[in-house]
Amino acid sequence: MDALHITDIRAYGYTGALPEENVLGQWFRVDLVLWLDLAPAGASDQLADTHNYATATLAIQDLIRTTPFRLIEALASEIAKTVLRLDDRLTQVQVQLTKLTPPIPEFAGQVAVEIQRDRTFLNGPSPQPLRILPKSSKVGSSTASSLDPSGF
Repeated sequence: MDALHITDIRAYGYTGALPEENVLGQWFRVDLVLWLDLAPAGASDQLADTHNYATATLAIQDLIRTTPFRLIEALASEIAKTVLRLDDRLTQVQVQLTKLTPPIPEFAGQVAVEIQRDRTFLNGPSPQPLRILPKSSKVGSSTASSLDPSGF
């Protein structure tokens, strides 16, 4: 099967196990591999015969910005579902989601998860996103601690 690679998709989001990550946010990077038949596009030279990678890029950036989870594993799973739902021709997706600056003391590296999912994954359950405050809230204010308390 043919594959389309989309790398270095970046977005600022609020996924993280620590409450501070849900308020302050951080940068994430996504690298994708999309499996689909590219022969029609190779023969026709028409965008309609392939997957428009701009659509996937924008959908992923929107998801990261607007739908926070506690774990990057959950966010990666939702990215996979989002991308698979964009185009019925996609048979499988690989998502590598990297937290560029994880809050680990004395650690300058990055943390990434990589998952591979096919269309059967679309029938599985999805985690409940966190409810966070509007971005105008200030850290340290009495309302800033009103993050969804379940699980913390």
